[in-house]
Amino acid sequence: MQRGVMLKSARELERMRIAGKINARALAAAVAVIEPGVSTAEINAAAAIVLKEHNATPAFVGVPGAYPYPAETTISVNDELVHGIPGERRLEDGDIVSIDCGTVHEGFVGDSALTVGVGSIDAEAQKLIDVTRESLFAGIAKMVPGNRTGDVSAAIQQHVEAHGFEVVREYTGHGVGRSMHEDPQVPNYGFEGRGLPLKTGMTIALEPMVLTGSRETHVLKDRWTVASKDGKLTAHFEHTVAVTENGPWILTDRDEDLDDEIYIRYNDYFVGWPREITGSRSSSA
Repeated sequence: MQRGVMLKSARELERMRIAGKINARALAAAVAVIEPGVSTAEINAAAAIVLKEHNATPAFVGVPGAYPYPAETTISVNDELVHGIPGERRLEDGDIVSIDCGTVHEGFVGDSALTVGVGSIDAEAQKLIDVTRESLFAGIAKMVPGNRTGDVSAAIQQHVEAHGFEVVREYTGHGVGRSMHEDPQVPNYGFEGRGLPLKTGMTIALEPMVLTGSRETHVLKDRWTVASKDGKLTAHFEHTVAVTENGPWILTDRDEDLDDEIYIRYNDYFVGWPREITGSRSSSA
């Protein structure tokens, strides 16, 4: 343990991996129903079915805030950055939609998110999605023993800002394990060489939240949804990642042996990263 950071054993990482795979399947099912005309409630329902099929508990339902969070996922559209509540809103061609899902299975949490386009999206929206996804993997590549949390944060920030976008300041990545939010916090901005040292067994949900305009945000009238203050597009990607002696292990990646079209599509949203860096796993944590 390190300043409240819970280091996970090899057995605990394996259990977190199960929760992560279920979470990946739930997100895959949600992505599979996205098309113009679909409601955000229908997207949430697709993910909820998967969680129920696997006897998993949704991590988000009942999370305290202005009032207990009411759904299995958060679904945020266009200028909505995070924490959007699924409901009657129907997607339109050209929208981009961010889906965040958390799964509790046998006492351990998997937490991940992605942003996808609806129908045909414009070049700016596609660039935003690509850069946000790439920044996640830039951060993951720094998740090795001996680095510091600031190295991860700086990698994310540098990639995003190099492409003319901004990272949010108020919301951060975080430790995850038996609880959805554990130490340490890992912002999407920072300085190399600063922060806590990364040690084998640390598990962190990295989640770049990126804005095309100002980095200022505000909370909407539902008291949950966070949106860009200037109304411009946003995107959000997240993976739960373990620090291991063999490199970063993405616990919320999909099953490698699944060849079903839905799961192949899910993995496609995380293309552009080297398997030898982010696909490794360890049995020695």
